[in-house]
Amino acid sequence: MSEGTSLVMESSENGTDLSQDDVGTTGETPEDSILSRQTSVNLVPFIGQRFVSQEAAYEFYCSFAKQCGFSIRRHRTRGKDGVGRGITRRDFTCHRAGYPQMKPSEDGKTQRNRKSSRCGCQAYMRIVKRADFDHVPEWRVTGFSNIHNHELLKSNEVSLLPAYCVISPDDKSRICMFAKAGMSVRQMMRLMELEKGVKLGCLPFTEIDVRNLLQSFRNVDRDSDAIDLIAMCKKLKDENPNFKYDFKIDGNNRLEHIAWSYASSVQLYETFGDAVVFDTTHRLEAYDMLLGIWLGVDNHGMTCFFGCVLLRDENMQSFSWALKTFLAFMKGKAPQTLLTDHNTWLKEAIVNEMPQTKHAFCIWHIIAKFSNWFSVLLGSHYDEWKAEFHRLYNLDLVEDFEEGWRDMINKYGLHANRHIISLYALRTFWALAFLRHFFFAGMMHTSQAESINTFIQRFLSAQSQLDRFIDHLADVVEFKDRAGAKQKLQQKLQKVCLKTGSPIESHAASVLTPYAFGKLQEELVLAPQYASVLLDEGCFQVRYHTQMNGGCKVIWLPCQEHISCSCHQFEFSGILCRHVLRVLSTNNCFHIPDQYLPTRWRDVSSSTSTYSFQNTAIRDHSGKVQFLESMASTLVTESIETEERLDAACEQISMVLSRIKDLPRAMHSANDAYNCPSDSLILQEVEDEDGIVRFAIGNAHESVSSGKLKERRARDGVDIARKRRHFSGTCCGQFGHDASECHLMGGDHLNGDALGYL
Repeated sequence: MSEGTSLVMESSENGTDLSQDDVGTTGETPEDSILSRQTSVNLVPFIGQRFVSQEAAYEFYCSFAKQCGFSIRRHRTRGKDGVGRGITRRDFTCHRAGYPQMKPSEDGKTQRNRKSSRCGCQAYMRIVKRADFDHVPEWRVTGFSNIHNHELLKSNEVSLLPAYCVISPDDKSRICMFAKAGMSVRQMMRLMELEKGVKLGCLPFTEIDVRNLLQSFRNVDRDSDAIDLIAMCKKLKDENPNFKYDFKIDGNNRLEHIAWSYASSVQLYETFGDAVVFDTTHRLEAYDMLLGIWLGVDNHGMTCFFGCVLLRDENMQSFSWALKTFLAFMKGKAPQTLLTDHNTWLKEAIVNEMPQTKHAFCIWHIIAKFSNWFSVLLGSHYDEWKAEFHRLYNLDLVEDFEEGWRDMINKYGLHANRHIISLYALRTFWALAFLRHFFFAGMMHTSQAESINTFIQRFLSAQSQLDRFIDHLADVVEFKDRAGAKQKLQQKLQKVCLKTGSPIESHAASVLTPYAFGKLQEELVLAPQYASVLLDEGCFQVRYHTQMNGGCKVIWLPCQEHISCSCHQFEFSGILCRHVLRVLSTNNCFHIPDQYLPTRWRDVSSSTSTYSFQNTAIRDHSGKVQFLESMASTLVTESIETEERLDAACEQISMVLSRIKDLPRAMHSANDAYNCPSDSLILQEVEDEDGIVRFAIGNAHESVSSGKLKERRARDGVDIARKRRHFSGTCCGQFGHDASECHLMGGDHLNGDALGYL
């Protein structure tokens, strides 16, 4: 398609028009436009189009691109995940955007002159993160151009682009099963074409892709790698007694299940283990093992890691073992609520092993399947139906949900649809009207789901060997902890902005973390828009000021300091709703009762720091470093309150630092550099244009918002990039010898017979 024959639309992020330098010309020739021939108007991106997540926008634009005859890739972003507001803008471009970069030659070697497909194509779509009137984050299209400077591919050619030659996890599992049955690659392809009902050669992948996948399976030694994984766990246990792990061996002396949790994860679970996500939607295909990850949310709204499990089989016995082991790690404490994917075996295992835990399904996993279930069936009505489903999902009352569900299936004629029947049968596991009485810590919101998915993706893509998997996962958890500590310190140093001047607001700001206070402040700002009417003694009807009927019923008993609302937001999220805040403010209540400012959302750093170092059971080096960083964070927070505190802190710190410098310094080798505390918490004074002194966090060479993991380090003089068999030199946790001389390994390399010893 030549330039000028496609659509160009762009809007600035604040809604104003952009200059001509930022946009191209607009025009379209119907007879020459592939867009006109191959796509319907419902599939064309437009300015203002909304998406619930980045992935939803990517999938939509990817479908549009495939029909037009090109593929896309992720390009520039604004912001970084897990830092501040996170990613606030994302660009998707044509796969031929940009120009090839010349790679510098190394040691005089001649670089391969490989031709690049990039030609500077300007086609793109831009999305920006915004919040609607309910303060729910969403992504909107603010820029779109479909101008290409290259020929677009035909429908039978576009499927051969690498972006579309993707083997889904389900297809990988099928291929693995077919390979075990002894089928040839050609037989696999024919059978999958019949299963999917597609024409010959129309699968989204080729025989070469299948052969490459099978070869990657053959390149691993499952039994030996499993032995190394157990050895790695034993090594971590020797280094830190608080590290937890357990495994199970089958009758053939092969690893069947293994689970582990880090010391920091167990500590986090004690405080934030009330609401947990157990994600079992990923597999390590090369080892044919299911990957399960336990995650949660801390008081700053950040994802925290609780544990991990690898299961050979996906059945009720395997899930029961995983749940029992996890409870053993966490001293028998079961979560109040548990979010999982819809899995019948897992559902039954939770009933048996955690009978007191409220089990619910992750709504984002359900919604991800809608495109395959309903897009073809509903056609042009799909988007309208999906919006209606979201409305029903967010309803407060069971009666409203039941009535709305009946109207929905009548309107769209979905009485006999098996997916609709299944969703309705399981409605108590996903519809919020049935779940608002239980605490989920905000993890059912789309924004939190994106954060959890981003955390999982950090360590899924980089591993090929099991022992390196657990090592890399430890790095990811450590990186997340350090990035979280920096962000928490950054939040504390920022002055809280009060928007209403209400005593309730200032009281909450002094108690809650910035994340939790932000949630409460959103409700407090909206509270004046609601009318409060006294129905009976202690009973109020609260409704939006334009509503004539309906609303929420609030019970307020001042003498007992008891307050509740029929919307059950406090029970669901731990944050008081706008209806309750409206009643409190109109009844001259100037503070929130303590029981409605849960410890779970409080900034407890000042209270936890009062424990002496001797009373904290910290034995390992990394634990002491984390404790010191926590103390430093609390010191800064408390000191900046007044000049007197600040002067006292500076004086005492100077004395402590002088004493430390007088102590003998240890001789560190290159490999010990990792254990030295970073200078990331050094506060540097920076004076802005107004003459106000502010604090910058970090050193001059490292940004607080660094989104990259640190470089992989060498361990014990052995490059970790080497093959697995060179790892065993540190199984006992001691340096200076290999496995053949290890006193624990008995002079022999660890083999299957040694599993019992481990």
